Amino acid sequence: MGAAGSKLEKALGDQFPEGERYFGLENFGNTCYCNSVLQALYFCVPFREQLLEYYGNNKSIGDVEENLLTCLADLFSQISTQKKKTGVIAPKRFVQRLRKQNELFRGYMHQDAHEFLNFLLNELVDILEKEAQTEKTDQEMSPPSEKAANGPKNGLANGAKKEHLVTWVHKNFQGILTNETRCLQCETVTARDETFLDLSLDIEQNSSITSCLKNFSSTEMLNAQDKFFCDKCCSLQEAQKRMKIKKPPHILVIHLKRFKYMEQLGRLKKLSYRVVFPLELKLSNTVENADIEYSLFAVVVHVGSGPNHGHYISLVKSHNHWLFFDDENIEMIEESAVQTFFGSAQEYSSNTDHGYILFYESLGLGDKK
Repeated sequence: MGAAGSKLEKALGDQFPEGERYFGLENFGNTCYCNSVLQALYFCVPFREQLLEYYGNNKSIGDVEENLLTCLADLFSQISTQKKKTGVIAPKRFVQRLRKQNELFRGYMHQDAHEFLNFLLNELVDILEKEAQTEKTDQEMSPPSEKAANGPKNGLANGAKKEHLVTWVHKNFQGILTNETRCLQCETVTARDETFLDLSLDIEQNSSITSCLKNFSSTEMLNAQDKFFCDKCCSLQEAQKRMKIKKPPHILVIHLKRFKYMEQLGRLKKLSYRVVFPLELKLSNTVENADIEYSLFAVVVHVGSGPNHGHYISLVKSHNHWLFFDDENIEMIEESAVQTFFGSAQEYSSNTDHGYILFYESLGLGDKK
């Protein structure tokens, strides 16, 4: 990509960000689903910084067992330490590890970028939790003198709940939803919390992210066959149910459900609906009803008319410039070009490049990029 790389350097000129690297990723046979998500994660600056910090703390340990986390950290470190400002890197070790770990990604078939992102983030969390558990066990097994040197441990009282470990992956991506159910007989509200790393939203034609989020949190009636068992009434009752965001994440990942199973077709169909996603998003369906402001910094785009074939690319905002990543190729694009990926207002359109996964960063936490 020498020519393309130098073209990008020329386009940025003396505005090329100090210390930044823009590298395309080689495709190993339909690995665009992986490349597009990796680019979005690389330009998720808080995540990248914490991953590189993890790499710095662990690379001195020679016998660390290879896993997806070490392979990802190694790849990000390779990119960030390149002498050249632009170029192409082959994420071979990462892709090999991914295929070894999960048979879903083993073949050369078209894969789903959202399934990959979901698998990757959960896998990173699992690895970090196991490492923390091993470290804790090692400390508990160490001799008394060593324990004293390491300071007192926070022992749990009998019957106390063990705190769930919050990793740096959680700190970036995890939010909390609360599922509220109000019994219409006694008015008692039952709330159940659940965590999420991304939000999957149903979409409609000619809609927006704001309207999709409103639908996500709209009130649903539970009646007839779906009545709710109220503990206070000790019986099945009609109820109202709604989902609200109790704790918004620092990085809000929104997955647009563009692939829908159509019973009459007996298969998945791609919904090319036009869904407007703003550059600045106000998240209003929170428990506190406080508007949380987010800024868009990456979009994974699905190119193609169907779910089982096509291509993935990513749009990334870095230092106030928008870049277009297509495997090995990188180009600068105007901010206004982002709206060409909203989707199609008509069902049959020649435009098949549609925003699929959106990455927003909270403006309340951290600076604008």
